[in-house]
Amino acid sequence: MGLILLEALGAGLVLVLIVWWTMFSGRKRGEVDHGDDADESGPPKERD
Repeated sequence: MGLILLEALGAGLVLVLIVWWTMFSGRKRGEVDHGDDADESGPPKERD
């Protein structure tokens, strides 16, 4: 019985870590705003 509870606790911990990683591992300031270049295909153009 104790082994089943330990396994359930481990699975719950893995689930929490996966959710935390997907929520907080993005860019520091969110997505990059490309402005009008977002509709064009190909790599983004360099701005001076």
